[in-house]
Amino acid sequence: MSKGTIKQLMDRGYGFIKTEQEEDLFFHSTSLEGVEFNNLREGQEVEYEKGQGRDGRPAAVKVKLTEAPAEEAGESEEADSESKEAGESEEAGSESKDATGDSDS
Repeated sequence: MSKGTIKQLMDRGYGFIKTEQEEDLFFHSTSLEGVEFNNLREGQEVEYEKGQGRDGRPAAVKVKLTEAPAEEAGESEEADSESKEAGESEEAGSESKDATGDSDS
């Protein structure tokens, strides 16, 4: 698969990818795999196959992100760090009870 970067997104469900050869390649929202058009952002890296649009001109097909969307990745990292912190504070609390002997009496 070829790689490129989303150069421009249009409100009507299509956009353009800047290819590694510095060409602009059209893509339509129906050519996306594994991502919704509304979740795309300009500057994201994508993989695609070169095909033809309905008008016979070159177009990107089977377009997918090469990385997880930034919003989802950031949310999961925050959730992981919060759950780790909660686990550490629970462990610290149980250790202090054991050290004072409160839990054994």
